[in-house]
Amino acid sequence: MRVFVAGSSGAIGKFLLPHLVENRHEVVALVRTAQKAKAFQVMGVKVAVADALNKEELTAAIRRAEPEVIIHQLTALVGVGNFKKLDEEFAPTNRLRTEVTDTMLAAARLVGTRRFIAQSFCGWPFAREGGPVKTEEDPLDMNPPASFSKTLAAIRYLEDSVAGTEDLQALALRYGFLYGPGTGIANDGPVVELVRKRRLPIVGNGAGIWSFIHIRDAARATVAAVSHGAPGIYNVVDDEPAPVATWLPALAEAVGAKPPYKVPVWLGKLAIGDGGVSMMTKIRGGSNAKAKRALEWRPIYPSWRSGFIEGLY
Repeated sequence: MRVFVAGSSGAIGKFLLPHLVENRHEVVALVRTAQKAKAFQVMGVKVAVADALNKEELTAAIRRAEPEVIIHQLTALVGVGNFKKLDEEFAPTNRLRTEVTDTMLAAARLVGTRRFIAQSFCGWPFAREGGPVKTEEDPLDMNPPASFSKTLAAIRYLEDSVAGTEDLQALALRYGFLYGPGTGIANDGPVVELVRKRRLPIVGNGAGIWSFIHIRDAARATVAAVSHGAPGIYNVVDDEPAPVATWLPALAEAVGAKPPYKVPVWLGKLAIGDGGVSMMTKIRGGSNAKAKRALEWRPIYPSWRSGFIEGLY
């Protein structure tokens, strides 16, 4: 199939494009400048040059490509990590999840695109109540930390746009916390650097549940979604949601660091704000049962336990 990929040079895109080519799809990669074209052409990928935030340019690029499938992987997450200012740091990504989603869906309808696949997120957006692990049927947080509210609204907008689309097959893939090469949780990534310096402590009881997914497994699930799965929302995570108090010491051990410090909630709040403390103590993880069943997909790294040891390079 002819697949148009927006976000081709991002963390997932770098693994996604080769997987699509290996599966014999005709790939058109969106790039902002012609200078980036050569690297993609070497792997047998065609290139469409446009600024994603320019509605006319992006629409024209999609009309020229006439894709059967559009994959929306656009984010702007370089340097993001201040939980006190999360909405401020996510502002560009929030535009990509709202304005650009609208542009691409409209363009998809113009050219008769059959399937639309968009990146969403699994983890802290869930309501912080009830059991520790949530399915796609569970509600999102109606009262998120103040610094997370605009970002959650953008995620909700994207997912509502997908769920409300009836004239093409639209799916939202909620990736868990990404780890592996090119992510923050890589051997040379900023999160691992903090762990090695013992500057990422466990706050309070460390009971916040995180769901992880290796970057390669996220790319493989996306390729699977090109051909499998009914329209809807899917949690793309590994098999073992885990509390911070469990996974953070394991990550430290995997990268040869000393165990993380433990600090009380009041001190954590001063450093990382209410949102950061919620991430450490209250958030819920996600179940991957639907994605495994409907997308006919299984993660190479079924648990972060082996992934942290084998997959950070």
